[in-house]
Amino acid sequence: MAGSRSDAAFESAHLEPITVTTQPNMDPEVERGFRHFRNMLTIRTFEEAVVKARLAGAIRGSVHPYIGEEAIAVGICANLGDEDFVASYHRGHGHTIARGADPAAMMLELYGRKGGTCGGKGGSMHVADISRGMLGANGVIGDGVTIAVGAAQAAKLLGKDSVVVAFFGDGGLNRGPVLESFNWAKTFDLPVLFVCEDNKFASTTRTKTVTAGPGPVARAAGFGLHAETVDGNDVIAVDQLSGEMIGKIREGAGPMFLHAVTYRVRGHLATDPARYRRPEEVLRHTLLDPIVRCEAWLRHHDIGDEVIDREKKNAEDYIVGAIAAAEAAPFPGVAEFIADVQDIGAPTWPA
Repeated sequence: MAGSRSDAAFESAHLEPITVTTQPNMDPEVERGFRHFRNMLTIRTFEEAVVKARLAGAIRGSVHPYIGEEAIAVGICANLGDEDFVASYHRGHGHTIARGADPAAMMLELYGRKGGTCGGKGGSMHVADISRGMLGANGVIGDGVTIAVGAAQAAKLLGKDSVVVAFFGDGGLNRGPVLESFNWAKTFDLPVLFVCEDNKFASTTRTKTVTAGPGPVARAAGFGLHAETVDGNDVIAVDQLSGEMIGKIREGAGPMFLHAVTYRVRGHLATDPARYRRPEEVLRHTLLDPIVRCEAWLRHHDIGDEVIDREKKNAEDYIVGAIAAAEAAPFPGVAEFIADVQDIGAPTWPA
């Protein structure tokens, strides 16, 4: 259901890409870290704006913030090429932006307007951009993982060297389809990186209270998957480890599992005040914020306040423009609403 990029509404709402402000002769490693910082800022600013819009009633339906988890999507997607794919779950805005989708088109999508990545018909939980290899978010827990495995099976049958990343939460690890996906991927030696974003909560329930066994890595290892754990709030560490794993998968090592430890700073939904957690717990984890840590890393590598502040303003200005464009854009017409829906009429039976 990808929206046409030549749509007049999209063209009128199109924004110039966010300016990348770097310093002359920047070391390649530092420049890569700087781009991570920029991408995380874009996701964070996008998510904060979307939460406000949802609370104001400008966006309808469920919105699951990715705030505080940005380093995982950014670090992993930095290692993917044009022929690779990702599949997401209900908390999918960060994955979509990190994969290269236009945040302005995504904002149109969340507002349900023409020119959105799915024509304004997918919304938050089903945002996708096939042109960027983003196979979609998914409101059914675990189903994005099965879609990823299917895509990996197709890539192998077609002889492509594509790698597919399946993002899911620690709560999803208890779903049968996820475990079946592990089994299928390992049995057929498929090019999949399973990424468990362990943010400690399954909706409003602390995951460890409903999960048996020694943890995600042991569960993955039970299927013969090579499994690693990474600090999911350290974008440099995520980049390095996932890069190594994706490289091995691409070379034929088979499916692998990455356990990314993070924390969900906000509630399960934009409208969830998360009163089931103590404020001091949230504050403690806020101090481990991935953007703050990346900013400190950049300062350690001699990136000054002026450059960092300019980058923050670029992200803020861009998202303000995306919101304004989305609020001004028209809704899809009736014909556009049903354009992607198959209707073959009532079934007929032989006499």
